[in-house]
Amino acid sequence: MRVPRISRTRYAAVGLVLATAGALALPAGTAVAAPAADSTTGPLLSYVVNTKANHGQVQKVEKAVTTLGGTVVYSYEQIGVVIARSNDTKFAEKLRQAKGVESVGASRTKGITAADQSKAEVAAEPTTAPAPGQEPYEANQWDMRQIGVDKAHAISLGSRNVTVGVLDSGIDATHEDLAPNVDASQSVSCIDGGKPNTDWKSWQPTTSDHGTHVSGTIAAAKNGKGIVGIAPNVKLAAVKVVDDGGFIYPEYAICGFVWAGEHQFKVTNNSYYVDPWMFNCPNDKDQEAITAAVRKAVAFSQRKGVLNVAAAGNENIDLAHKTTDVSSPDDTTPGTRPVTNDCLSLPTELPGVIAVSSVGVKGEKAYYSSYGKGVVTVAAPGGDRRYQLPDTPDKDGRILSTIPGNKYGYMQGTSMATPHVTGVVALLASTFPWAGPDELTDLLTSQAESHACPTGQFNPGGAGQWKATCEGGENDNGFYGAGIINAEKAVQWWR
Repeated sequence: MRVPRISRTRYAAVGLVLATAGALALPAGTAVAAPAADSTTGPLLSYVVNTKANHGQVQKVEKAVTTLGGTVVYSYEQIGVVIARSNDTKFAEKLRQAKGVESVGASRTKGITAADQSKAEVAAEPTTAPAPGQEPYEANQWDMRQIGVDKAHAISLGSRNVTVGVLDSGIDATHEDLAPNVDASQSVSCIDGGKPNTDWKSWQPTTSDHGTHVSGTIAAAKNGKGIVGIAPNVKLAAVKVVDDGGFIYPEYAICGFVWAGEHQFKVTNNSYYVDPWMFNCPNDKDQEAITAAVRKAVAFSQRKGVLNVAAAGNENIDLAHKTTDVSSPDDTTPGTRPVTNDCLSLPTELPGVIAVSSVGVKGEKAYYSSYGKGVVTVAAPGGDRRYQLPDTPDKDGRILSTIPGNKYGYMQGTSMATPHVTGVVALLASTFPWAGPDELTDLLTSQAESHACPTGQFNPGGAGQWKATCEGGENDNGFYGAGIINAEKAVQWWR
């Protein structure tokens, strides 16, 4: 998956429309040019079209899309975004001239295909009986002990009034550790061109373990089976935004954030960056439109009371001092291009989003984790296989969690750090039910354990490509933000 790699019901508040190719007659009076004689046919692409968030404006944009031979896939009137498709290579250029259209951007560079995704390494069966009160694999969950989850559970397991949206590759709702907490009534797939599909099968995982793995970290049930999650009594909603090729295209993410807002989740987990651009730059019309559309969807969810948590990335990039992108576009042939701090990783660098860096078993920045002063909010255990703990039976420095088929497996990455933060936010929301996104953010950062920068240049891998320089003081720096999260403090209302 693209995250940090180691990767028609209408919604009335967002304003986004999706479209597909399909010739229609030119309606009289439409403020858009008819298809030109020099139109060229190319691969079928998806587009995000931004307009004002009201019914009339969205209808005008839909009409302009179809007039140009495109197809409307879905419209999010709430935010003023229309998702469309067309195989006309000049479609965006023409549509930008239509009245009421603010911006248009192709959301991909390759016509719609699929590929395999990486899998977790399956964990061996436990060889010893668990200690009294523990789950069978709990002894291997060094990450939970690192942030005080065992102590937090003596006070709270979380509230059933809290729903966590997992924007990912789907959740195995039949898994013994997840079935008690997955809420099918709030789950959805967004990978059908950005159009929500609530059919049960649509949001189940197909080619990826990723969404099931992060879900276990957040809320695996405390039921005497497998592992235990940080907030084992909260509800999980699967919001499938990763297709079978491992891509999270803008229209998928937009659908996910609007769904989260409409269903008033307390928190969402976003262990990915939006494809196909690692960074979306304002000097590119396509990328500018993508940023605008995703920004509107995220802001909509926030207005509805959702706090969004996102991964910083696995490229060991200083997000506060961007210079070069060598990974984009990742759905065709990546090239090297200069970037600046105006170029944003989505959704990580959007206002109000909690950006998470990763630490290993020693509590230091994982070698792969991206970072950045003023970008990273907090840090959390995401694993680092090179380091081990003596009290871990199998001594694996990665994160153990649920994977499809009633199995358990190891993965590492800021993808794994992010659900630790999401789980702690779920505990905070359970402890402080009155708290909105801003209050939850303040609570999260105030309970984090301060962690100073390492002395000198950090070079954990012993190789030059992993060098990283940490900026900032003990309570706010580029590696750890406000510090490493603490689950125990999250449930102490008297602190």
